Amino acid sequence: MSRLLAHGMGTDPVDPDWPPLTEAEVAEVLGRYPGGDGAAPRILWRSPRPLSAAALVARERILFVKRHHSAVRTVAGLAEEHAFLRHLRDRGAPVVQVLTTGDGASAVALGEWVYEVHTAGTGTDLYQDALSWSAFTSPGHARAAGAALGRLHLASAGYLAPRRRVQPLVSSFTVFAAADPVRELERYQAERPSLAEALAERPWRADVHRVHLPFHRRLAPLLGSLEPLWTHNDWHASNLLWDTSGPQDEVSTVLDFGLSDRTTAVHDLATAIERNTVQWLQPSFPVQWEHLEALLDGYTSVRPLAPAEAEALPLLLPLVHAEFALSELGYFHGVTGSAENTALAYEYFVGHAEWFAAPDGAKLLEQVGRLTGGRSAHGT
Repeated sequence: MSRLLAHGMGTDPVDPDWPPLTEAEVAEVLGRYPGGDGAAPRILWRSPRPLSAAALVARERILFVKRHHSAVRTVAGLAEEHAFLRHLRDRGAPVVQVLTTGDGASAVALGEWVYEVHTAGTGTDLYQDALSWSAFTSPGHARAAGAALGRLHLASAGYLAPRRRVQPLVSSFTVFAAADPVRELERYQAERPSLAEALAERPWRADVHRVHLPFHRRLAPLLGSLEPLWTHNDWHASNLLWDTSGPQDEVSTVLDFGLSDRTTAVHDLATAIERNTVQWLQPSFPVQWEHLEALLDGYTSVRPLAPAEAEALPLLLPLVHAEFALSELGYFHGVTGSAENTALAYEYFVGHAEWFAAPDGAKLLEQVGRLTGGRSAHGT
């Protein structure tokens, strides 16, 4: 097998934190599923995504097999995500099917690893090797992605499961959904010892007061008007498959619900804007202005924003990456033991929000407010 490189926290490929899946390993996993004693599986492609090991596998059909370390996901932790996927499929959303074992489990634990197996999804993976913060290749793709996100939120309505249990690498909305984010962050850390250790030597209180709380104060009066909703929380181009058969490419499958949790629709939309329109991996963080307008146009053509959502969107946008950055902090400090990535995660925790107080970020917030009829984070 040739050397596999993975995506890192920057633009350069890195050695993966997790060993690549092997065909013998996949055969053992698939043996736990009905019909799993067929022909030997053949790995077609290994994912370069960094937080787990995954591959497309050919047997009688093509499947997607993903392996997690048990410190990151348990069978019970994956079951939360898989129940949400079943709800979405039942509502007609274009998501993959999670396969279950003969015992009805949606994940398999073998030693220190936990595995899940999905159908491969329908469509072309146009962004197969794209980094998470890469731009769409066209405004048309941004518009189609926005419309697909709106449809996903409509399908999600009515799913009333509680928030996911405490585990790494989930994009939550609890700290900055609270009336007192500092107190809530203290509670959040108490449930996550690795995060508490990572923050112990960092000036997080001063940074939250300086950077995050000014945005939160403007958002706070609207928090009670944002209805809870289970959301994707990682909406970017490489988590979408595409139907390219028509005059315009359309989203045919939505992938990777690993960060999903109970947040709000506007939190998920803000994540989509932050992930896809600000080019965080390029110098000076250029904004894809046409893509911003197209994404919002696509979304609101399917699911118009309620007045409180329109007002909250630009106010929430500077804070939307913060809790996932905290989750990454705990993961890199306590699971992979990477001091370099821990430092980068903290830099992103502060720096992403800080950018929105600078001229380019303020311009983006004003434009979001203008496009949605809400307010910018700097006033009316």
